[in-house]
Amino acid sequence: MAGSDILIIIPARLAASRLPGKPLADIAGEPMIVHVLRRARAAAVGEVVVATDSEAVAASVEKAGGCAIMTRADHVSGSDRIFEALAAADPSHRCGIIVNVQGDLPTLAPADIRAALRPLEDPAVDIATLAAEIVRAQERGDPNVVKVVGSPISPYRLRALYFTRAEAPWGEGPLYHHIGLYAYRRAALERFVSLPPSALEKREKLEQLRALEAGMRIDVEIVDSVPLGVDTPEDLARARELITTDRGR
Repeated sequence: MAGSDILIIIPARLAASRLPGKPLADIAGEPMIVHVLRRARAAAVGEVVVATDSEAVAASVEKAGGCAIMTRADHVSGSDRIFEALAAADPSHRCGIIVNVQGDLPTLAPADIRAALRPLEDPAVDIATLAAEIVRAQERGDPNVVKVVGSPISPYRLRALYFTRAEAPWGEGPLYHHIGLYAYRRAALERFVSLPPSALEKREKLEQLRALEAGMRIDVEIVDSVPLGVDTPEDLARARELITTDRGR
């Protein structure tokens, strides 16, 4: 799925408690946000813009030939930030599908962005996202690894029933590590950001539960691996190593 009706928006907030200024962190001579921008463009599914509250981030994006949209600094989530940016990027409502690519995924495979769009080929799906099977035993009970519990639709797709930080579901079988990349139908995004935080969302600290509690359908495409999310100095060092190695091949 690709076309002029798809818009990728990358939210990039400069303030971060564990790694302040991380969108501008240097990786192989370029800011992290530029690496994410290029991978989003390489997916070749539609226009790409960066939504940020930082003029420095916007300047870095524009220097790399990208488009940046300034947003408020007080958004509580990336979903709220991309919704504000959407009004500026597409005031004529041309785009029917909005892809939220986190700005801290510098090793994200462009193919995974394309994969996130596939569930939306079913008109019954409101939101699509990604997951990968957990292969490291220590991740099963790690509350920082979000799991998706879903009903299998095909060997590579689930219909999401729940997202949790607990080890779930119980019993024999695979567990899936949720990857926080979302493709929304525009109407679904508009509805989602208009809803108040839900009870389970506040308990698990997972905003996608708001959509499920409101009766929205989320389908999950299964991909091969989880991209590195950069949240700590250790993650940043690993990203630098991976990208430097990849460029040296």
